[in-house]
Amino acid sequence: MKPRLLVLTSTFPRWKDDPDPPFVYELTRRLTPNFAVTLHTPHYPGAETDEEMEQIKVHRFRYFLEPFEKLAGSTGILPTLRQNKFYIGLLPFFLTAQFFSLFLLVRKTRPAIIHAHWILPQGFFAVMMKIFFGIPVIVTAHGADVFGLQHSLFKAAKRFVLRRADKVTVVSSALREKIVHDICSVPVHIIPMGVCSETFAPGKQAADIKKKHRISGKAILYVGRLSEKKGVRYLIDAMPVVLGEFPDAALLVIGTGELESELQKIAGSKGLGDHVIFVGGVSNRELPAYYCGSDVFVGPSVQAQGGDTEGLGLTFVEAAMSGCLIIGSDVGGIGDVIEDNKTGFLVPEKNSRAIAEKIIFALRNPNKVEELAEQGRKKCIEKFDLEVISKKYTSLIRAVMQ
Repeated sequence: MKPRLLVLTSTFPRWKDDPDPPFVYELTRRLTPNFAVTLHTPHYPGAETDEEMEQIKVHRFRYFLEPFEKLAGSTGILPTLRQNKFYIGLLPFFLTAQFFSLFLLVRKTRPAIIHAHWILPQGFFAVMMKIFFGIPVIVTAHGADVFGLQHSLFKAAKRFVLRRADKVTVVSSALREKIVHDICSVPVHIIPMGVCSETFAPGKQAADIKKKHRISGKAILYVGRLSEKKGVRYLIDAMPVVLGEFPDAALLVIGTGELESELQKIAGSKGLGDHVIFVGGVSNRELPAYYCGSDVFVGPSVQAQGGDTEGLGLTFVEAAMSGCLIIGSDVGGIGDVIEDNKTGFLVPEKNSRAIAEKIIFALRNPNKVEELAEQGRKKCIEKFDLEVISKKYTSLIRAVMQ
């Protein structure tokens, strides 16, 4: 009989072909051959409360009237709270419901181990279950839970969790440094989230993308949430310079978020309506074709107000595995993916001129791009392929259970 694993997360597909980031789902479903997995996550309007997805028993806890259960999903919890103050009032209901729902689920299923994604709030509640039931806990930090929430009370809560977890993992070296030097000195393992190198591979229906969006020239791609820390406005600001050299180029912006309308206005005010195409949310099944059909991928992330920034940036990994040249800001954990001038290019954050120069260089030098893209794909397969990552987590979970 397989040991029972309980996974806690606030980011998980709400339904089939959900454009929300699937990294927890992709890792968790690869653990099912070795563990009987139950997953606990917030409910969202239109999603099932209980269902089975790829042998994962998914329980979505209810916390308010269904039309208002949008605190998690579509955008992250912190951006949602900043965008709409109503959800601050909803937070006590959310946290209370999460605790009691989790308590009842643990008492019913008696898992052998709990894996909590994000230190707060999932890690906190996982540690509480350890105190009540004696169940060992692994906590994984992804970025906003470390770089954001810098108030002394939040730091105290993080220390409470990290010191009581049986194992702590992070997705990048930047996160480990931040935890050890700014929160508390505990052993921290770097195990990134993974990407399937068979799904994200060169040649995935690439020819269809430019035709679909009527792009006659070079295609520049951004994929991610349209939030402050993603820095998309600096990429939009770079486009007039790029168009001065490549007048037929276009930027494809894939994703949704609280800054979507503002970014559309910025593009419109610069006369970029025909050259900045807001695609909206795209299912993860469709994404490989966009990476393969684009000439350059750019992730212009920044450090947002409050300190939050990119924990790792799996879209860089997806793009590199797809054979696309990657350009990213030198912030957070992006340096774990991009080795400057070897597997891609790093630029200073909030520097539109530097972004434009690297894009133009890439578009002018296809042979150099091919060399960098090849090295980028090779490195990402070695470090981030889901088969590699799932084996590491399987070994870690078994070690904690012993």
